[in-house]
Amino acid sequence: MDRGGWTRRRFVGALTGTAAGAALPACGTEPGPDAASAHEASPSASPAPSTTPRPTGPRPLYLGTYTTVDGGGTGIGLATYDADSGRIKRTGTITRVADPSYLAAHPDGRTLYAVNERDDGAVTAVRLADRTILAVRSTGGAGPCHLSVHPGGRWLLSANYGSGSVAVHPIDASGSLGERTDLVTHSSPAPGPGQQGPHAHQFITSPDGGHVLAVDLGTDTVYTYRLDERTGKLTEVAQAHTRPGAGPRHLTFHPKGRYAYLANEVDNTVAVCAYDPDSGRLTVGEAQSTGTGSGTNYPSQFLVTSNGRYAYLANRGHNSLTRYAVEADGARLRLLDTVPVSGDFPRQIAFSPDGRLLFAANQKSSTVSVFQVNANGELRLTGEPFASPVAVCALPL
Repeated sequence: MDRGGWTRRRFVGALTGTAAGAALPACGTEPGPDAASAHEASPSASPAPSTTPRPTGPRPLYLGTYTTVDGGGTGIGLATYDADSGRIKRTGTITRVADPSYLAAHPDGRTLYAVNERDDGAVTAVRLADRTILAVRSTGGAGPCHLSVHPGGRWLLSANYGSGSVAVHPIDASGSLGERTDLVTHSSPAPGPGQQGPHAHQFITSPDGGHVLAVDLGTDTVYTYRLDERTGKLTEVAQAHTRPGAGPRHLTFHPKGRYAYLANEVDNTVAVCAYDPDSGRLTVGEAQSTGTGSGTNYPSQFLVTSNGRYAYLANRGHNSLTRYAVEADGARLRLLDTVPVSGDFPRQIAFSPDGRLLFAANQKSSTVSVFQVNANGELRLTGEPFASPVAVCALPL
């Protein structure tokens, strides 16, 4: 395991100047969000403002953290938010979940999945109705930092940053997890400049459902696989390479499925990628500006509105959200502006299901900022950020 590389990923910029927020109460049995009414969503989902009526009553919000750092949380944070004002209210904690740094929900809204970002990496399944931990399964690698649910709801995909591998777990009818069905380590190409090994950072399904893609920061590569939905086995079908030293971190698809947008953490750039659904081949375009100037900055994540008109990039270091206009049916990004995130080190961003709110989890300030998204893609901060210990993921349902 490349322990040094994992430490950089987990704590880049966080061991210096971390502001510890007030810890959430350890009250796993405390009443919280109404899980039964949860909509399908994930931290990388891409809704947009719409004319759909807003849901009434408080909506559930789940918060990822580290439990083994100073000022960290005690498990998965529970909260609710108002779909109109964006105001967040703390309701409790799902305890006994170690280092739940990234979260995803099952399409039926009944089960929550978390990575356990540790040396002995694992994934945890939690039944939301009663907060019961259904299963904890090994990912076969170190430092899992991302997971997603395959659209059919039968497979969980996870990325092990520390060991540069991706894993597949079966999901049964109850939402629980079986033992791992596959584990693939990114052994080729060789690590990029400054890297000691592969560092898988994301594992997602293409919009057409035909392929799964893994973004690896250490090898400057996006790997495309076919997933056998009967056996849970992976077959590599293509590789897409960034320029050396780019350090790709996060990929988000345009709604039409022919283009995707890549955030490059190490060299502070973004790229538009063309995607061929038939072959699964991704073609990485030229590096573009994040709009953050010459200072130190680590782009963390893209979001794209469901109407495909705007894209947003979270910037750690510059502490901003970059807004792009999406043009030419997804083939082009035009930088519009940057907006202060009102927090320190925005690690992850997510839309509410109706796309009217954008949540930013700010790791170093231990806060979650909430923005209203208007029809022109403009962002307006809704109020004071919400205190949440070492906030590394915010999942609104």
